[in-house]
Order: sequence, then C-alpha cells, then structure tokens
Amino acid sequence: MPHWDGRDNAVLILVSLLVVLTLIEMGVSYFEHRKYYDKRDTLTNVYLTVLTFLINLSVKVSTFFILDHAYRFRLFQIKNGILYWIVLLIVQDFLYWVLHYTGHYCRLFWAMHVTHHSSEHFNLTTGFRSTVFEPLYRVFFYLPLALMGFTALDILFAYLITQLYGNVVHTQYRVNFPEWYSYLFVTPSHHRVHHASNIPYLDKNMGMVLIIWDRIFRTFHEENLPEPVKYGLTKQPEDTDPVNIIFHEWKALWYDVKTAPNFKTGVKYLLYPPGWSHDGRTKTATVLQKEYSK
Repeated sequence: MPHWDGRDNAVLILVSLLVVLTLIEMGVSYFEHRKYYDKRDTLTNVYLTVLTFLINLSVKVSTFFILDHAYRFRLFQIKNGILYWIVLLIVQDFLYWVLHYTGHYCRLFWAMHVTHHSSEHFNLTTGFRSTVFEPLYRVFFYLPLALMGFTALDILFAYLITQLYGNVVHTQYRVNFPEWYSYLFVTPSHHRVHHASNIPYLDKNMGMVLIIWDRIFRTFHEENLPEPVKYGLTKQPEDTDPVNIIFHEWKALWYDVKTAPNFKTGVKYLLYPPGWSHDGRTKTATVLQKEYSK
C-alpha cells in the first residue's frame, strides 16, 4: 500500500505557513489602509472555523470508519506510489468540485454552504469561514476514492492538502501567474469571481485546486467585468448574530417548504437551485444571468 510517513510534518508546516500568510496580509492591509479586514467579520470567520473544527472532531471516527469500510470493497489498487498520489489528488479535487457544485445548485445543500459566502469582505480568513455542517455529509462524496483503492487516511490527508491550497486563494492582492498556471489551477482572481455577488459571476469557478473542471463543465468565468467585484450574497441577511449567520437560509427554506401549495412543490424547494420559486417571485442565478445578458 503506497503511503507517506511525513504527513504530520507536512501538515504542521503548511498550517503554520497559512497562519503566517494570514497575519502578513492582515498587517499589510492595515498599514496600506486597504480595509480588506473588518473586526466583526474576522471574528465571525474564526467563530465559524471553531464550530466546523468541533464538528470535524465529533465525526472523525465515523468518517474514518465509513471510508475504511468502503476500502474493503475496493475495485482495484494503484501500486506505484507516485501515480497513487497523483491520481488521488486529482480525483479528490474533482469530487470536491462535485460537492461544491451540489452546494450551489441544490438549495438543501446551499442552506449549509451559504455561510461561506455570507461575508462582504474577502481575505485569507474568509477561507476559514467554513460550511459548518459539511463534515456531516462530505464523506459520502469521497466514497468513490475508497472504492478506487485509496486508504481512509490518505483520502483525509489529500483533502487537507487541497483545503489548505483553497484557503490561500482567498485574497484580494493581485498575483501575476503564468498563463499556463492560470489555465490549470485556481488563482485568487478565479476565486474572487466565485465569492462575488455580481450576477455574471454567480455560481462560477467552483474548483478548489484545479480550475479545469470549471472550464470543462462551463462554470468558468474570468474576472473581467467593468464594475468592481461585490462580495457576499445577492441578498444579505439583516441579522448576522452567531446563530442566524448559520441558520438564516434554513429558516427561509423551511418557510418556502411550509407554504408550498403541495408536497411536490415543497420537494422542489429542497432540491432545485437557490432562487427557484413556483410563482416566479424569486429567480435562480441562471435566470438572472440570462436576463443580464439580454
């Protein structure tokens, strides 16, 4: 079984680097008066990170057990160590794209993912503004990896590596990458688009490490609008207290399901994209983009 014994050191180094980069960005932003950071917003990011971390800890054993159990039914195993890790990282990144896509196109999952997009600021701590309940269901999106012969420990490590990369691209500072790099990999420019509430940018650039999935499935958009990027949601919650920031979309979803004219319509509110309504009072991002382009 291919493995790497340097995981602990790698995690420590990468997490420490992320913390240092965050402190540097925070300091530079302050001294340059860029106002990339807001005290209340940053504290909210930390609060959501702590909650996600606690939920991760609480389901850690079950997550490992589910992946390890699925591994026993593996269909094949890659013996070459280098190929093993390359395939694992690429497929894991694709499955994250599927998870992320689901979070944007199924309102039930959007109700959980929306907290990550609720900040009107964009900085390295925004990457910590986690989808609090994602640890409860993320494992089921990664089951194909176990069936492909990747161990539970390696799957979790690969997720951590890609997650750390995903955190680094949460910055407004401009970085000039080679064209080939920007074609293959997610850059801060790509991810600024993802966090924008400008209509053409909605539901775009959902990759964590590789941007090629968005190019392939036509969810890619360059950061090229004439107007500035506006971060956050198309409709920000008025109440941003610690509880409502997590549950405001759940409340709205429950209201729509409860007042739906019939059971079938109620199910549609759960499964259809955010913004869908049976009477047209609200619109999905796809509809808004079609109207915008006219």
